[in-house]
Amino acid sequence: MARAHSTTAEATQIGELASSVRLSVTRLARILRQQDGEGLTPSTTSALAMLNRSGPMTLGDLAAREHVAAPTVTRIVEKLQLAGLVTRRVSEHDGRVSYVEITEEGRRLIGDVRSRRTRWLVEHFEGLSPADVETLRQAAPILERLVEQAAREEEP
Repeated sequence: MARAHSTTAEATQIGELASSVRLSVTRLARILRQQDGEGLTPSTTSALAMLNRSGPMTLGDLAAREHVAAPTVTRIVEKLQLAGLVTRRVSEHDGRVSYVEITEEGRRLIGDVRSRRTRWLVEHFEGLSPADVETLRQAAPILERLVEQAAREEEP
């Protein structure tokens, strides 16, 4: 929840910090995606990671969670299915509904992607000063809270 700022100077500083963090997080996310090396697009990797984290779901649920349109998620799932990374199964209760589920190969691939991204971070964190590492240690839970807050705000 946003709090009221007592001065224009504080609001300006918060705005500048937000801009700096946004730029850094965006660049870092791009660099980490470049570590993937599996030939997947950011969209297919994201959908696969969502299925790995959340379990089987309908195409509609996956589209909503990934913030994409139904035709887009259908194309993403088709690519993942052709690669053997997901399977589709028809609902036992409603034949009009199908579920998408990650395969063991998909789980392995996501594990490999995460390992490469973490390895890149470890290698680069090792070059930081102890004070910078401690600052990152303190910032990580704050960033996680922002992510959790955003997830709660997206819930219906």
